Amino acid sequence: MTDFALKGDKMTQPKPYQQMLKWAVERGDEVFLRQIINREFKDFTYTQVVDQALSMVTALLDKGLVPGDKVALISKNCAEWFIADLAMQLGSYISVPIFPTAGSDTIDHVLSHSESKAVFVGKLDDTAAIETSLRQFPDLITIAFPYPTAACQYQWDDLVAAHPASAERPSHRDEDLMSIVYTSGTSGLPKGAMLSYGAYAWSVQRLIDHIGIQENDRLFSYLPLAHITERVYIMGSAMMGGVPTAFPESLDTFIDDVKMQRPTLFISVPRLWTLFEQRIQEKLPEAKLNILLKIPFVSGLIKKKLADGLGLDQARVLGCGSAPVSAGLLAWYKKIGLNITEAWGMTEAYAYTTLNYPFRADKIGTVGNAGPGIELKIAGDGEVLVKGGGLFSGYYKNETATNETLIDGWLHTGDIGELDNEGYLTINGRKNDTFKTAKGKFVSPVPIEKRLFELSNVEMMCLIGSGLPGPVLLALPHSFPDFDRERYERKIQKVIETMNSELESHAHIKGVYLIKEPWSIENGLLTPTLKIKRHLLEKKYHDIGAKWPSGQLIQWED
Repeated sequence: MTDFALKGDKMTQPKPYQQMLKWAVERGDEVFLRQIINREFKDFTYTQVVDQALSMVTALLDKGLVPGDKVALISKNCAEWFIADLAMQLGSYISVPIFPTAGSDTIDHVLSHSESKAVFVGKLDDTAAIETSLRQFPDLITIAFPYPTAACQYQWDDLVAAHPASAERPSHRDEDLMSIVYTSGTSGLPKGAMLSYGAYAWSVQRLIDHIGIQENDRLFSYLPLAHITERVYIMGSAMMGGVPTAFPESLDTFIDDVKMQRPTLFISVPRLWTLFEQRIQEKLPEAKLNILLKIPFVSGLIKKKLADGLGLDQARVLGCGSAPVSAGLLAWYKKIGLNITEAWGMTEAYAYTTLNYPFRADKIGTVGNAGPGIELKIAGDGEVLVKGGGLFSGYYKNETATNETLIDGWLHTGDIGELDNEGYLTINGRKNDTFKTAKGKFVSPVPIEKRLFELSNVEMMCLIGSGLPGPVLLALPHSFPDFDRERYERKIQKVIETMNSELESHAHIKGVYLIKEPWSIENGLLTPTLKIKRHLLEKKYHDIGAKWPSGQLIQWED
């Protein structure tokens, strides 16, 4: 074990990598990371994590990389993801994470645009895309994590075993570039947001100060670490706060993996919270659930059983973010005893902006209020502006976009919202999501979609209407097509009648097109964080909306 004293440090506050060096001294033999393999935990102590990271620093130097080089990383979440990221911080390399579900076009763009010199390749459900891309970059140094994956020049375990721990200790200024995180690209090729050491540490520390770290807290890391939310809320908190973190074995064993860890802090995205709800309702129909929840003694038992079934019985903080979520969904979870904190942020603000924490049921429907250290204001056109210590440094090689986004110290988010008299923020969609119908009237789709999720039983939806006679709802029903179509159509008609009665006439929904093929990351209609690519759906279904039969409400995809 090497000496972890810091030399010549220039930091204004501790950074995650600095804290990891500290934990390795103070808590070296305690377990930090837990990787589930073959239904058992493979544990890594703080000492083992730091020693492996420092050995990888030496290995990268030995392969010709120099501090400041960009190093990409593509993998599902695993212990080695954390360790590789720590190695890049300790070696002063600039990390470039890539979503594990990215297609070859996106991978090619990120590798080329970032000028990455090496790439770590890890757990992947499908290696075809990365294998195609690696053939386009023959000079790229490739290192495989110790799991079945794409063929690489070097193996993680071999490099760690063959190289001694580096004795160098970094001395980063707050403004030094730590990582380039490419946004998920809902409207085209992703842009590379430049993240600094100082702003990253500021965001993580403010989050910890707000939520707190308690003895015996546990984290579970499964949302893509290439996304800023997981990188700050989970990895950053784990390293900065010294919180043991587990990683799932596979999607097939996900719930059982959560049960093995019993996390006390757990975050998810709206799509997964919806799937959990469906799973519960399949076993316990809503009518029966409501009856049981009205019986005082039984109610508590039911709530405990439901939490146990998800592995969340010990969770003290539950979170939801990354995409709009129905207030009805959050209210449903509150009913069964699971209070979900909705949060809002973006890569350019390190995902730390607003949180409904401490949880307030009366603020369901908002995304919470500004976290400590964050200022919010609404511009004249309704755009939400953000200021704080955790703002990105700009877009890599894109000064024009940077100057359009960072103006006089304020981040122009592109989201439209409003603040109530207590400072709680409601998001009403993106500026570029608003469309103008053929009647020349503007419609904001997100509030309508959120309300429709409360009224209907659909898995995914998207309201389109740019240049159309009126808005058309694209909807993917649950269990298509295993249901009574006529009965389903009657229900849809009632839902649309209710919805239209709440809307101004120009926003009335003209028709509903029921989709057969699910939108997915694989077919390019969802981003890696499960946001819909609205512009692609507008393009794909525009002709159907333009030719919508007069007087007909519902059409089914063939």
